[in-house]
Amino acid sequence: MLQSSDNSFLKSGSPASNPNTFNPVKTVTAPIDQATIGRTLVIKGEISGSEALYIDGRIEGKIIMPESRVTIGRNGKVDASIQAREVVIMGKVNGNIECSDRVDVRAEGSVSGDISTVRISVEDGAALKGGIQVRSEGKQNQQQNQQKQEQPKAMAATAGNA
Repeated sequence: MLQSSDNSFLKSGSPASNPNTFNPVKTVTAPIDQATIGRTLVIKGEISGSEALYIDGRIEGKIIMPESRVTIGRNGKVDASIQAREVVIMGKVNGNIECSDRVDVRAEGSVSGDISTVRISVEDGAALKGGIQVRSEGKQNQQQNQQKQEQPKAMAATAGNA
């Protein structure tokens, strides 16, 4: 399949002699699902979902994407609280950020609000105003496991009294 295009490329002598013989290799992997909010869009309210979100416009309200990545582009302006697995900031964010994995503030990004995350990366030139809480993954998992263990015990205790 690729051999025929490679042979025609070699027969032409030089790539400049026949530029139409090059066939780009097509990827077989599925594209990443990502929603994009364009530069001229303004959204007021709550945004939630399970796919990656790229914001280059303006958002006012709440962003809830607990299993996804939220990227604020260079033109993006967000006046909202953000809950996501991963947040990348290249624009401006005014609001609290709660991340289950990682926050990445790039050099041209700015955040005004509290950040709670497991991992954080801040490049030189980024602006931060607010508190930063870096949690350990182990403690969060232990708390979740304790809650799961305590719940059946409470149910058993109530069932025994009935």
